[in-house]
Amino acid sequence: MPAVLDDITSEILDLKKSIGATILAHYYQEGEIQEIADITGDSLKLAREATKVETPVIVFCGVLFMAETAKMLNPSKKVLLPDLKAGCSLVDSCPPEKLHRYQEMLRANGRKFQTVTYINSSASVKALSDWIVTSGNAEDVVRNRVPADCEILFVPDQHLGRYLQEVTGREMILWDGSCMVHEIFSVHDLVKMKRTNPGAQVIAHPECPRNILEHAEFIGGTEAMIVYVGKHKEPTTFLVATEPNMMWQLESRSPQHKYLGVPGITCACNKCPHMARNTLEKIRDCMRNGSPEIHWQPEFDRAKEVLTRSLLNPPVPVAVKVSAYPHGD
Repeated sequence: MPAVLDDITSEILDLKKSIGATILAHYYQEGEIQEIADITGDSLKLAREATKVETPVIVFCGVLFMAETAKMLNPSKKVLLPDLKAGCSLVDSCPPEKLHRYQEMLRANGRKFQTVTYINSSASVKALSDWIVTSGNAEDVVRNRVPADCEILFVPDQHLGRYLQEVTGREMILWDGSCMVHEIFSVHDLVKMKRTNPGAQVIAHPECPRNILEHAEFIGGTEAMIVYVGKHKEPTTFLVATEPNMMWQLESRSPQHKYLGVPGITCACNKCPHMARNTLEKIRDCMRNGSPEIHWQPEFDRAKEVLTRSLLNPPVPVAVKVSAYPHGD
């Protein structure tokens, strides 16, 4: 690590003590950020862990909707986000006004439904929802919490929704949204990688399109990926179809394996530009300045109710599965 980063890291650690902060970082953050975090995790783990934070300040190294979630679940805490422009393509794909109009149209047509919303959504959209899910608890919610006599309107990620249809058998009305990172993996390059790495296993996030999931030996969220590769004691090559910073976490937990990122259609790297907005310098500055801060908004009241019911109640255990799709070449 360059000396300048050592200096910045030292400043961050000093500031953490002086202001009483806990640093939370998503698995899609750069390794140098995950390394200084007190807690790393996926959206579900970070939401739950945020409720246990005892310090007065939470520094959330992720994107805006994640920091908003931390604030909603911790109204008394000061929640800082290094860059307020760290957004999400899935959030952008589902404006609350458009969702509200669509829900009203379904009701006007006599449709009985519940709205199941991926956590990658705005607080206003969460407030319009019946359930909030992450890739870690989505199957539990769909299987065990949505009444059987209700249709499911799943927003905003069409690929996760389609995958959940496959594994649960529940038909869904799918919103036309997708993650800009997981949408552009190259199936051509994935097939080529499998052929040039005999015995390799593909692990893919359910936000990926079906043509990628069909080639996966394992489909799951980031937390499930960690568990899956950890069960393999013999050195194995894994082809990883998710945001490439996830490989830092995998290499740290299970260094006996080899990890190769699946490239995108137009480039070799699928890093999320929103996650990349967070840097060590911005983390230091937000702690030094006490801003940008997430402030309570009117829609947070209703969204908090849905989040608490969906994410903080004990989940029904769901066994780790291999791919629900028949494998391609």
